[in-house]
Amino acid sequence: MLELKAEPLTPEAFAPFGDVIDTRTADYFHINAGRTRRYHDLAKVETLGEQARTLISIFVSEPIELPLELDFLERHPQGSQAFMPLHEERFVIVVAPPGETIDPDEVRAFVTDGRQGVNYRAGTWHAIQSVLERQGEFLVVDRGGEGNNCDEHPLALRVSL
Repeated sequence: MLELKAEPLTPEAFAPFGDVIDTRTADYFHINAGRTRRYHDLAKVETLGEQARTLISIFVSEPIELPLELDFLERHPQGSQAFMPLHEERFVIVVAPPGETIDPDEVRAFVTDGRQGVNYRAGTWHAIQSVLERQGEFLVVDRGGEGNNCDEHPLALRVSL
């Protein structure tokens, strides 16, 4: 079983897998007569394939117990998938680079601080939603449309903080 220790999520460490969504590290400009800060274009949304379209959903996830034990990772080869916590929920992220197989030496684990979201690039292997401490609500932006957009790869792993 692959043993991982989740590290703090940073844009630099997560860059091979996608984008960290965090207004604290992003530029903005004012709109709405100066009353609103717009943090613009925080993640690259990818929708690939026939009749692809962008979906906006809300996921409600039950909390996990630590250590987190998983037996697979999944990927979405035809689109990115973004998760943004709505109530400062912390969550664990497990990722591996895109490819047909997963090299255990390239699997990484991160933990958010509750204000960070992530955008997995198309094809990035990742774990299922793993919220900590309490039930979590997440704004999710991903791909809808024709074609298979979810693959699973068996991999036994355990993640601790």
